[in-house]
Amino acid sequence: MTTDVRTFTVGEGDELITYDVRGDLASGRPLFVFGSPMEASYFGTLAGLIHGRPIVTYDPRGTARNPTGTDEITPQRHAEDLHRVIAALDAGPVDCMGTSGGAVNLLALAAAYPDDIHRAVAHEAPIVAYLPDKDIALAVLRDMGETYRREGNGPAMARFIALVMYDGELTADYLDRPAPDPAMFGMSADDDGDRTNPLMRNMPSCNEYEVDVAALAAFGDRFVHAHGAESGEQLASRGGRSVAALLGVESVEFPSNHAGFLPPQPHQPGDPEGWAAKLREVLD
Repeated sequence: MTTDVRTFTVGEGDELITYDVRGDLASGRPLFVFGSPMEASYFGTLAGLIHGRPIVTYDPRGTARNPTGTDEITPQRHAEDLHRVIAALDAGPVDCMGTSGGAVNLLALAAAYPDDIHRAVAHEAPIVAYLPDKDIALAVLRDMGETYRREGNGPAMARFIALVMYDGELTADYLDRPAPDPAMFGMSADDDGDRTNPLMRNMPSCNEYEVDVAALAAFGDRFVHAHGAESGEQLASRGGRSVAALLGVESVEFPSNHAGFLPPQPHQPGDPEGWAAKLREVLD
């Protein structure tokens, strides 16, 4: 059975944030699922597989139905947006699942507004602050940002894709390698002058983020850190597991890969059914 999706906004002008609600907010504790810069549309399949409670999704700042911009977006700023959406729901503390950059923003929300959260799952937060190759990773991310400002979207995104696909610790000679060709990933090397890519606006502040250990520890087992079974030693999986290790807890294994909640694609197999089942298990 298809659940109607109702769309709302909070804020005005550059502060406008768009969010969706599936189900009746009075029917149970809402589950807020989000990524960054992944917008609400990426979570439609997952939302349709979780029954018995209202599901909330949203478009992060700078994406989809929200105003665009060119300034940097920090996890703290995303946390303020998440808080505004949760306050607008007026349904009490919510359960949250944040993945990728959304997991970093969830960590920031937990630090700033712990009373907003009942239970939470942070899936593969791409934080480099606690990795042994932190300095190399930050140099690679800064190079990516410089490439974006100098050459535009295609060359920068090619560097990003190569980075997130890399398995293992980054070696000292990583930046000495030939730059990846955007055409390898179906992108143009031409610069169209646009600098509103929300992914690039989130970096490197997303990856540099340092968690509030005391705030997270206060949640106890209500805050779960997770990684994909097939993510290997990719940066996001290593980052998320490094945060769990910092807190002295085990990272929980979820099915599939970094984007395992998405329907299977030719070059990105997913397992949304298994993913939804694991999420329900962890939250219950």
